[in-house]
Amino acid sequence: MATSHNAACQSCRFFDDHKLNGAASAGDEGLCRFNPPVSQPAPESKGLWPVVAAQDWCGHFTAEMTAAE
Repeated sequence: MATSHNAACQSCRFFDDHKLNGAASAGDEGLCRFNPPVSQPAPESKGLWPVVAAQDWCGHFTAEMTAAE
């Protein structure tokens, strides 16, 4: 199923472009902040935010979730 460019993760207000200390990430990936972090198998491990590509999309996207420009 094709989606419009507007529904891409990079257009969502919950997309974190994953910049570290002001430097851009290595690729077009980012973190999805829509849901809470995913827990890890080891009890001492911290939860991790899902990594998504800027051009990915999901069923949660609506016009109200568009990132402010």
